[in-house]
Amino acid sequence: MSPILLMLLLSATLSALLIMVGFWLPVNNPDAEKLSPYECGFDPLGSARLPFSIRFFLVAILFLLFDLEIALLLPTPWATQMVPTNTFFWSATILTLLTAGLMYEWAQGGLEWAE
Repeated sequence: MSPILLMLLLSATLSALLIMVGFWLPVNNPDAEKLSPYECGFDPLGSARLPFSIRFFLVAILFLLFDLEIALLLPTPWATQMVPTNTFFWSATILTLLTAGLMYEWAQGGLEWAE
């Protein structure tokens, strides 16, 4: 038997065994205290199923967008060794588009928490 097939068989067997043990071993005794939402030791003040504000998601998406900007611009110093003018053009294009989008959101009031 080849070592790769042996390792695959061993890992599949171990995974199946651990899944079965994890499914059958724990004792599940839910009560009212365990099923209540935890809010830092305080009694729940309202429903835990209230939707988030859309502004929360907007700020989260903006954070991800600017995080992506950093990931795109990070290799810029190494890329300048190839074609400096082309690298500068694409870096400036990315920064210009992101700055224009940020100014648009700011002008529309999308970054204001309270109205």
